[in-house]
Amino acid sequence: MRKATHLALMLLLAAGPGVSAAASPQTASHGKSSASSSAKKSHRKRVSRKLSRWEKGQKVPGPDRITEIQQALAKDGSFPGTPNGKWDDTTVAAMRKFQDAHGLNPSGKLDAKTLQKLGLGSQTAGVAAPLPPTSSIIMKSSAAQTARRQQ
Repeated sequence: MRKATHLALMLLLAAGPGVSAAASPQTASHGKSSASSSAKKSHRKRVSRKLSRWEKGQKVPGPDRITEIQQALAKDGSFPGTPNGKWDDTTVAAMRKFQDAHGLNPSGKLDAKTLQKLGLGSQTAGVAAPLPPTSSIIMKSSAAQTARRQQ
């Protein structure tokens, strides 16, 4: 669902000015079609440049977070060294050892379930679909109560 929303927003950004110009009968009657098409092209180039700067995948955790992970691995007995805040071969090997010992995929990479087992992750990450914010639940319930009162 999130990818579909993201894709729809990208398409709207890329086609937004072109759609509004094509839908407006005033631009066609004033002879601005060639000017608006060149504006559309330059806008698309700018949007595509911005989109190409986005990096795919997960960001690398910072040294403080890596130190926390190494400390948790050391507490479990999987990390033999002193936590140094660097994601090195020793840390990857310790992560694989921890994941294998706890029935997780021993990839050596961070994921939600591994962080949970280490005691560093969210209690709900990777378990179920995200819950809506409580403020939206409150707003919905108060709107329903108001509707019932008016009846």
